[in-house]
Amino acid sequence: MRILLVNVNTCVEATEAMVDVACHHVHSDTEVVGLTPAFGSAGVDTNMQSLLAAVGVMDAVASYHEPYDAVVLAGFGEHGREGLQELLRVPLVDITESAVHVAMMLGRTFSVITTLPRSAGQIEDRLLLAGLRQRCTSIRSVGLSTRELDRDPDAASAAVVEAARAAVEHDGAEVVVLGCGGLAGLDAHVSREVGVPVVDPVTTGVVLAESLVRLGLRTSNLGSCAPPDLSETSPWPLRTSDSPPPSSGSALLRTSPQRPAKAGHLVAKPVTGPAGPGRPGNGGIDTP
Repeated sequence: MRILLVNVNTCVEATEAMVDVACHHVHSDTEVVGLTPAFGSAGVDTNMQSLLAAVGVMDAVASYHEPYDAVVLAGFGEHGREGLQELLRVPLVDITESAVHVAMMLGRTFSVITTLPRSAGQIEDRLLLAGLRQRCTSIRSVGLSTRELDRDPDAASAAVVEAARAAVEHDGAEVVVLGCGGLAGLDAHVSREVGVPVVDPVTTGVVLAESLVRLGLRTSNLGSCAPPDLSETSPWPLRTSDSPPPSSGSALLRTSPQRPAKAGHLVAKPVTGPAGPGRPGNGGIDTP
């Protein structure tokens, strides 16, 4: 099984970090391939950056032509899931919705801990759109941008613990959701510090995507999710064969720890391999 984990920003190091965390939670026969958009912002903290990222994510997936079984959209509260869903016939999991669904299985109320205060409104809009806002007691920010999280992990960890503790003690949160892909891997530490379950959106999204594939389920393409007519959309995808993507658009492959990774663990080009059952050569993307 191959799962595409698509970062919403152009920081390849952030993509690699998320894949590293996710690969510890998948089965030994599951590959996690990290995709980084070839264009966009190094940190997605505003609506403008999020909307640009949505196009970059669709382009990154459409430009990946090897077989895959599911896609995980690794941007918390970001735009683009609906458009990407129209292009795919394999399961698509958004880390926002998957993390919150799991949180509601673990407790009656939850709180989201995110980056900047301005991100709270965007996250709330996504929860409202998905019908998940009612049991959210608060959306707290740590006052650090996405890039600042990457530059100072220790400060980020301390800030997340402080915000999570406040959410539990003052907001009545029974579960905490980490509201940024850049916070992946902090769940166990924060949970120990505050004493409640903490949901990592990246690992949750990847494991749920893996489960959907094993259950034989896929994303619906009826009604509002019907495939678009791309015959008059040009150029699409935005990358062309005579203009190779920059290094930020490379594919990063990780496998679970029990299984050695192919090609020296890190591959700076798309992974090759024959298509298997339910694995069309381009993941079911509709192309002109």
